[in-house]
Amino acid sequence: MIVVIDFGSQYNQLIARRVRECRVYCQIEPPSVGIETIKSLKPDGIILSGGPSSIYDKNSPKIDTAIFNMGIPVLGICYGMQFMIDALGGTVKKAAKREYGFAELNVKAPESLFEKIDKTTTCWMSHGDSISKLPQGFSITAATDNTRVAAAMNIKKNLFGLQFHPEVEHTPKGKQVLRNFLFNVCGCKRNWTMKAFARESIQQIQETVGDKKVILGLSGGVDSSVTAVLIHQAIGNHLTCIFVDNGLLRLNEAAKLKVILKQHLKINIRFVNTSKLFLNPLKGVTDPEKKRKIVGKIFMDVFEAEAKKIKGADFLAQGTLYPDIIESQSAFGGPTSIIKSHHNVGGLPKKMKLKLIEPLKYLFKDEVRKLGATLGMPEELIWRQPFPGPGLSIRIIGEITKQRLTVLRKVDDILIQEIKANGYYKKLWQSFAVLLPIKSVGVMGDKRTYENIIAIRAVTSKDAMTADWARLPHKLLAKISNRIINEVNGVNRVAYDISSKPPSTIEWE
Repeated sequence: MIVVIDFGSQYNQLIARRVRECRVYCQIEPPSVGIETIKSLKPDGIILSGGPSSIYDKNSPKIDTAIFNMGIPVLGICYGMQFMIDALGGTVKKAAKREYGFAELNVKAPESLFEKIDKTTTCWMSHGDSISKLPQGFSITAATDNTRVAAAMNIKKNLFGLQFHPEVEHTPKGKQVLRNFLFNVCGCKRNWTMKAFARESIQQIQETVGDKKVILGLSGGVDSSVTAVLIHQAIGNHLTCIFVDNGLLRLNEAAKLKVILKQHLKINIRFVNTSKLFLNPLKGVTDPEKKRKIVGKIFMDVFEAEAKKIKGADFLAQGTLYPDIIESQSAFGGPTSIIKSHHNVGGLPKKMKLKLIEPLKYLFKDEVRKLGATLGMPEELIWRQPFPGPGLSIRIIGEITKQRLTVLRKVDDILIQEIKANGYYKKLWQSFAVLLPIKSVGVMGDKRTYENIIAIRAVTSKDAMTADWARLPHKLLAKISNRIINEVNGVNRVAYDISSKPPSTIEWE
């Protein structure tokens, strides 16, 4: 078990992924976490992430320096290293020359973190401050031409620092550095698997719920479906799933999912049609955050109403994932910038009558798919592409109307048909259509048209934290465009989104 302290780095989730790829469990906590909480987690090591701040900034993030005296190995990365050095009596100053990008790393101590690593290798730097003086007991273990202290350690106290980022692909030997910390320094074992996670989660759910009942919002997506199967294996018929048709779903989605879910999950599921409850409050709303908040609140109201019909229902389960939390409010209140609120975490009332269970909140999407396979779920459910909780409301830019929903549903259906028929569905993280709030001039049957523009978005990704636009064949794009314009009344132009995340997000809103 490794604890990662989030100092605001854009890479903190990547650190967590790298640790888990080594089959070691890790958990991200904010700098405000108390020493007693850390002790209760019983970590084998602590990693201090990088961050955008300078340690001399007035509001720079800090953690209780008692962590350096706990006898637990600590690895500071970039800002995390600078914080450690400063806290222990060293000196950090503004660098004479900032260092961003690739750098040649010269290893001076080929042991501990740098075991099995060449004396000269490439690393990725991203810092404006540098260490000018080390605390007593520390020694330099690596340097670059621009940075005298690119890595340092106090071997007696098991304290280590890296000015570069070992977690990124741009540091070729970075994974080996992290493996050395996990196994050579911390003595971790490779025992975190989806089978172990499932076993521990089932036990924890049983202990938490007892003889009470749980209701779950089942969307048919992989997150909620895996959550349903996991909880069902823990408490059986004490789980009731509720599928809400909010009027913002794709073409015939409710009917299709009713067949799939009942056929595969064998779980108690209630199907509720509440389209009007969602559509009426959304009239005239164009702001995407307001859309999300409205959908989230009504979603919770519906479930609280349904909960009253189920005697003994004290818990509400959700398929919230790690990226949902990070993008909505950073890592549990950490300093990472808010990007957008998510349906699962953005619309919760302050006084929710149901207690919340989120068994997947420490998992990334690819880990959820692996968990689904471990639980014996069919691929048809495991490989469903992500679909946002607010549904098509955030894929219609601007006002939501029944007519615009009808257009987008037909377009989306054609897109998914072609993506699947050409073997790209499982290769893509997401593929969807967006209805734009502008119209363009066209010509159909020798007549002038002034109709809607559709944007197609298809991306590849591992965890949605970063994504790249998919290089779909021109022939496929041409067919998709041709079908949409010919088969959907009201559309006369199709555009393809070729932006990556960052700087763009995957969803348009």
